[in-house]
Parts: sequence; structure tokens; C-alpha cells
Amino acid sequence: MYRLPALLLAAALLFAAGPFTPQQRRYWAFQPVVRPPAPVVRQPAWTRNPIDAFVLQKLEAKGIAPGAEATRTEWIRRVSLDLTGLPPTPTQVAAFLADSSPKAFETVADSLLASPHYGERWARHWLDVARYAESTGFEDDVTRPNAWRYRDWVVQALNSNMPYDRFVQQQIAGDELWPDDPNARLATAFNRHYPEEGNQKDLLLGREEMLHDVTSVTGAAFLGLTFECARCHDHKYDPILQRDYYRLQAFFANVNHHDRIPLATGRELADYQARLAEWEARTQPLWGEMAELLMPQRTFTPAQLLERYPDYAVEAVKTPAARRTALQAWMTHLLESKTCNTCPLRPKPYLDPGFLGVVSKLTGKEKARYQQLEAELAKLKHLKPRDIPFGVGVFDISAEAPPTHVLGIGSHTSPGEEVQPGFLSILNPDDAPITKPSNGRTTGRRTALARWLTDPTNPLTARVMVNRVWHHHFGTGIVASPGDFGVMGGRPTHPELLDWLASEFVRQSWSLKSLHRLIVTSATYRQSSRVRETARDADPANKLLWRFPPQRLEAEVIRDSALAVAGALNPAAGGPSVFPPLPDGKPKPIGGWDLSKNLADQNRRSIYIFVRRNDPYPMLNVIDLPDSHESCSRRNTTTTAPQALTLLNSQLTAEWSRQFARRVSLIATDPAKRIETAYSIAYSRKPTPSEIDQALTFLARQAGVAGDGNALADLCLMLINSNEFVYRN
Repeated sequence: MYRLPALLLAAALLFAAGPFTPQQRRYWAFQPVVRPPAPVVRQPAWTRNPIDAFVLQKLEAKGIAPGAEATRTEWIRRVSLDLTGLPPTPTQVAAFLADSSPKAFETVADSLLASPHYGERWARHWLDVARYAESTGFEDDVTRPNAWRYRDWVVQALNSNMPYDRFVQQQIAGDELWPDDPNARLATAFNRHYPEEGNQKDLLLGREEMLHDVTSVTGAAFLGLTFECARCHDHKYDPILQRDYYRLQAFFANVNHHDRIPLATGRELADYQARLAEWEARTQPLWGEMAELLMPQRTFTPAQLLERYPDYAVEAVKTPAARRTALQAWMTHLLESKTCNTCPLRPKPYLDPGFLGVVSKLTGKEKARYQQLEAELAKLKHLKPRDIPFGVGVFDISAEAPPTHVLGIGSHTSPGEEVQPGFLSILNPDDAPITKPSNGRTTGRRTALARWLTDPTNPLTARVMVNRVWHHHFGTGIVASPGDFGVMGGRPTHPELLDWLASEFVRQSWSLKSLHRLIVTSATYRQSSRVRETARDADPANKLLWRFPPQRLEAEVIRDSALAVAGALNPAAGGPSVFPPLPDGKPKPIGGWDLSKNLADQNRRSIYIFVRRNDPYPMLNVIDLPDSHESCSRRNTTTTAPQALTLLNSQLTAEWSRQFARRVSLIATDPAKRIETAYSIAYSRKPTPSEIDQALTFLARQAGVAGDGNALADLCLMLINSNEFVYRN
């Protein structure tokens, strides 16, 4: 007979009785955050801030001494890669080594946090959580042209040190809380990044899949809980009822996506709409005649296309607007948004896409008349207002939401008990207090959720975020499972430190930069990564942090660092995504990959590379880029042959190495000086005498085979491929 492992059996028994047992109510993650005092330690001189006292207390209890301090060159390389995703320049290293002031470390940290590259580095972590992509997935993987604006919003929000509570609120309910702020409306794209089958004809199934995605990602991202496990039944291990899953889902019951959100102020938008209406009035007769010319060429008319949908969808469209239910209104809006003619602020041209696909079929008089109409339209082009920017996001269809039911086995065909929006029952079993905005356009539900998530008394939100930050600084969170604070996740190695950080985070006005500064200037972070056998024997996994844990860099940081040392990195920020070259023999992905014509654009930071959901950029994908079909709180780190082969043999890395060599040659002519320069640029340190001897031997041997210039390029290629380059030590 199959037997559950001991941990699984204990968890199952713990949560079998309910609704909630005393053990569940005492579970650490649901207890209020209590700010503990910094502990008294035997070596207070080692500590630099309260973080160190909590860490040192655990080390002393285990009889382990903290590690020696990292050298200055080790620390500045570590913190630069950590905060900006780029290695420090030789100039930055020299300035830091020459700074003997007591605040030298703080000065470097503040400079890096003020850099625009900070937002680019840390936005990538959040985009993993948000399952950010610029295409829909599924078989067509259709491009979402405006999705990149959300990426830029995240970068700018982090660079401006937007308080985390507002960062959360704007992504959940920016359109409700700040309806006149274009950036707040754009922030709601957090809940638009779900995969989507554009040809899905069962609208109710598509709606439920969207709501399941949004519910699960919201729970994991902000609360650190695996809500999706309660989709079909009460959670097997955590105190999350099936009702709680659908209570959370009910906050989004009236949400639909919008891929052309106008990013303009109220006055700008009103002016644009007025001028657009004037242009439409002048051109509508021309468009109408063009449509009449094309109609006979259509394979399907709009009415025939509608008939492809289920009867309930056709009925919703044909029902007069005043008599539609909230669910019918939702379906009607979705169907209307699939055609150009009925989109709010619809794209141009105004003809339905099905018309434009048959223009080439016109012949004779019809073709001549169509071309004449096009010419007449062109004469009125000056009346058309310049397009305003558009983004993606979500919004409420109206002030009334469709009902939310607990679904049997998670299927929309098996609705059960109706539920209202609500929070975790173990924290608050009551329905959420909802206040409808007076404008009558939204339900106000997401506002209630956003405010609960960011309430300082919420025991999860601050804990989850400070643990995410800790995870990315040290490679492992205080809770090792940053997206799962439940029973099957990790237990905090330093629970008092986690609570102190969470309380300090809120006390510092939810400032992420203050949190980063506190961590990277701590004695804990400033430790060397060197292994000591006695410490390793006492704590093999380094859970108590007796040294700084070395970490393999993420794919984007490896690529960006290689470009940086080659002197080829284009630092331009923001804007539409770029398309670097694909490897030889790699076919274009479904959905397309139009190579950026400007070489400088091909060398922009990796965060600006187009993210095609089904077929990510190969160089990044081979080095453990996460699957954007779902939220990722913790990337896998694998070591495979294709990774080494990509960095060693690809045409891109060969070209970067040649550029790196040319950069070195412009600085130094003597072989030994060139080696020293290359090491300083790549590793932020000088080579040892032994390394110089080995490199000179290598250069001499390679020069006889490939020539002096190519020999230096080969040496630079070896530096980029070394562990020291791709690890943060």
C-alpha cells in the first residue's frame, strides 16, 4: 500500500478537520507582524545594523563565527551586479578603492540605487512574478503590441522608489483609485499578462480560465500562497477554503482586458476624441463605400462570424443593452472588442480586419474606385489627430458585476454556492466592504482588495515582499519558497529577522530602496564567500549565513555584462522592444521576429528584448529563462552543455570578444598590460602573477595559430566564459 511521506501525512492530518484547527490558527504566516528588538550578541562590534544582530545570534547559538569581510573589489562587483545587473567599470572600482571615508560603502550603494539601471535590473525580478510577455501564447502566439509599456512602468516605478503599497494598489486597482492618471491605468496590465486563446469560442470557458489565472497569480504574488490548489476543493494543506478561492476571484468578476488604454490625461483625451470625431464625420462616407466594395469578396460577414459562437453568446449580443445581465454585458463587450469597428478609440483603418484581407481580390471598376476613395482619404489626412499612446490593462465593464459561484471541480459548467468578494477566512470570514465609486463606471471591488493587501496589519504582504528582496540578494529567501508561505513551503530560517524587516519596511514608508540599502551595507552581506570547513560541517547549506552565498547570474545579466565589458552595450532606456539576431538555423517563431535594423538596438539591455511567450529569445532561454505562461517567484539554476556551447561558440559571443579585444588594445599595447586591463574590465580586479603567466603562454600559442589580434580576442572569450564572470561571489 502506498504511504504518504511523513511531512505530507502530518500536513494532511493537520488540515483534515475544519474549518480551521488550533494548529492552523497558530501557523506562523498568519500571525500579526510583531517588531522584535534586535538581540544582544556576544560580538556586537561585528554588527553594522540590526540585520547582523539577528544573523549573528543564530551563528553564535550554533558555535559558528561569521565570515571574514570580502575585499573591496569583491564587494563592489557583487553589489553592482546585484543592484544594476552590470559589472562596475574600472573607474568606479578605482574611485571606491580610493575613498577612505567611513561612508564609502553607503556612497556606492546610494549611487547604484540612484542609477536608472537599478530599475532595469529589479524590474526583471517583478516581471517574472507578473508572467510578463508580449504575446498571447497558444498556437498563434499573437503579439500584444502595447504590452511593453507595462515593462517600462515597472522600471520607472522602481527607479522613482514608488512606495510598495502604492505599487501594489496601482496594479490591482489603478483605474479605480487614480482614474485620471494614465500610469495608474497602465499598471493594471499586471492582471492582463495571462495567456489567451484568441480563437476561443466558448466565452464562458475563456472567462473562467482568465479568472483562474488572475486569482492564482494575485495570491502568489502578493500573499505568497498557492491559491490555485483550492480551485476544486479546500486546500489540502493550507487553511484556504474553496470558498476563499472564489471569494478572491469575485474581486475580478467584472474585469475585462483592454489592449488600447489611452495613456493621456482627461483634457488631452477629450481634445483627441473631439478632433477624432470631426475626422470620422468627414471620412465615414468614404469608409462606408469602401466596405460596400469589399463586402462581396468576404468569405464570412460579421454576422456569420458571430454565429460561430455558442447560442448564449449570440443571445447576449442580440439582447438590448438595457435588458442584458451583467454577464451578458461582459460577453458583449468581449465580442465587440474583437472587431476594429466597435473598439473604444479603435485602431485605424476603421474597416474590420476581415475586409482588409480581401483588398487584393478587387478588379476592374471596383479596384479603380477603391483606389480613388483611398486617394480622397489621403487628402483629409491633415484633419486626423496624431495618435496618443496606448497601453494594455484591465478595467470594469460597468458598476454591476456578474455573480461568482463556487465551481464544482473548478468547472464553469458546475456552479454551486454564490459568494461575495472576501479575504482569507482564517483572517477575516466576513464579506469585503465594498464602496462603489460615484462615477458609476466600476464596482469598487478591486479598490477594496488593494487596500486590504496593503493594510499594515495584513500579516502577509510586507513579509512576502521583504522575503523576495532577500531572496534576490542572497540567492535564497529567509523563507526558501518566496511564492509559497504555506505548509508545503519553507519555514523561515530567521523568523524574528523576517518580522523585523517587514515592520521596518512599513515603517520606512514601504521604501524598497531603503530596504536594499539596509541589506547591502550590512556586515552579513559584506562577508566573503570563502568556504570554511568547520562552518560548513556545522551548517552545510549555509542557512545561517556564515558566508555570502555565490550565485550564478541570470541569463539577462550574463548577456548584459558581456556587452558591457565589450563596450558594445547600448544604455538607451524604454520604448518598444527590440529583436536581436537569432542563431543560424533557428526558424522565426510563430508570431514573427523582425530583426531590429539598427545594430545599436540589437545591443540594448536584455530586459528590452521582445518576450515571445511560446518561443523566447534562445540565448536567454538556454540559461534558465522562466516560462512566462505562469508566475515565477524563483528561477531554476541548471548547468547544461548547451549553456556552455552557447557562450563559447555563438557568433554573438565571438563578436563581443573581438570588440572586447579592440577595447583592450586601445588602452594598452604591452601584452602583460593588456592582460591586466582585460582582467580589470571583466573581473574588477588585477590578475595574479600566475594568471599573467598563464595568459601570456596562451597568447603566444594562439598568436602562432590565429594572429595577435585573434589571440587576444580568444583570451577575452575565455574570460567571458569563466565561472568568475558568470557568478556573483
